[in-house]
Amino acid sequence: MLYLVALICALTFIIMGIVRWKIHPFFVLLLAAIGYGFITGMGVEAIIDSVNNGFGSIMGKIGLIIFFGVAIGTVLEKSGGAMVIATRMIQLIGEKSIHLAMMLTGYLLSIPVFADSAFIIMNSLNKALSEKAKVSYAGTTAALALGLTATHVMVPPTPGPIAAAGILNAELGSVILWGLIVSSLSLVSCYFFATKIASKVYVPIRMEVAPDVVHRPKLSLSLLCIIVPIILIVLKSIFDYPELHMTGMAVYPVIAFLGTPVIALLIGVALSLLLPEKLDAQVYSATGWLGDSLRIAAPIILITGAGGIFGAMLQNSGFAELITESFSGMSIGLFFPFLLAACLKTTQGSSTVALITTASIVAPMMPALGLDETFMKTMTVLAIGAGSTVVSHANDSFFWVFTTLTGMDVKQGNQIQTVGTLVLGTSAMTLIFCISQLMG
Repeated sequence: MLYLVALICALTFIIMGIVRWKIHPFFVLLLAAIGYGFITGMGVEAIIDSVNNGFGSIMGKIGLIIFFGVAIGTVLEKSGGAMVIATRMIQLIGEKSIHLAMMLTGYLLSIPVFADSAFIIMNSLNKALSEKAKVSYAGTTAALALGLTATHVMVPPTPGPIAAAGILNAELGSVILWGLIVSSLSLVSCYFFATKIASKVYVPIRMEVAPDVVHRPKLSLSLLCIIVPIILIVLKSIFDYPELHMTGMAVYPVIAFLGTPVIALLIGVALSLLLPEKLDAQVYSATGWLGDSLRIAAPIILITGAGGIFGAMLQNSGFAELITESFSGMSIGLFFPFLLAACLKTTQGSSTVALITTASIVAPMMPALGLDETFMKTMTVLAIGAGSTVVSHANDSFFWVFTTLTGMDVKQGNQIQTVGTLVLGTSAMTLIFCISQLMG
């Protein structure tokens, strides 16, 4: 009972600290972890050890990976490469299929670029195409936002899924592969929601003057920095698959090195530096684009580290053994991480915080929940990602980016974004459960 009371107190403090007191999530998670340690009777040395080892071990796994992923997205956004990809996607799909074009473009862009930044990039183009095609602006905006959200929570190298995979020790290539499958299939229901339901909400289009674009990089270069790292990581996962017996091949050491996530994403960063018109201090200096990416990545890295501390505190307090005894024989499985992530998302707003916190809490419970096999670790990451979409409302920063840029009021935002994320999250979880049953 003491462990349960301590965990409830910690979660309550996390929610209140972020939502009501506006404390930075890093400090909230850190203080919650330390408080949990004292409430459960851990000694001072054990608490300090959990802080140091919890932070250090998770940073060693994914600190650089998160930064390199953010750096790729920042350069892609600021160089105009993201807009090049978006424009080409629209041309390929066609302006008549504007909903599908917006959804798929958002889906692709949100892998390297943060969802809110990608929405800002795409909004003007979405307005112009919706006006030209004479279709509901609310419907196309819903399609764009849900496409962005799907990969934002389920497909690395987006920081949230990377952090969750690192905390749960899931194989990153497997998370990417299954994340692409689940997130894309879950958008089928979202497409019907956007075209049949959201499109009935009337939102007037207020056109803006688009800024002149001086330089636009080539499409091939813009795609290269996204696709190459993903291919390398997935390729390493394929070579490492035991049943294929490919580790003895002469090329394996090369694949194993290049496909290691930190190296693959470093290659992606190098390829992204081909995008700017000229490589100068504006790009690589401390005050340039790479400096900006470090400032963007730092809070996410720290929050992830604090999540690692929380997980280590739970592990070292004996919480894992208690949960194993309590949950033995129960068939909760993947629904526990999904529901916990959904509760945290709904109460405090941030999908990334929900992903990291849920992964930290669930990590010591994996054997008890029957999720400690390699494949189930992947499914757990995706279940947490699905839960972290449910639901986006007034305490989510993306909700305000969504409503402010489109001119929607809160009621319209709830009708479109809040209900849409509920459709996305529940659809994704249904798919994850079915896949886990078929593959298990």
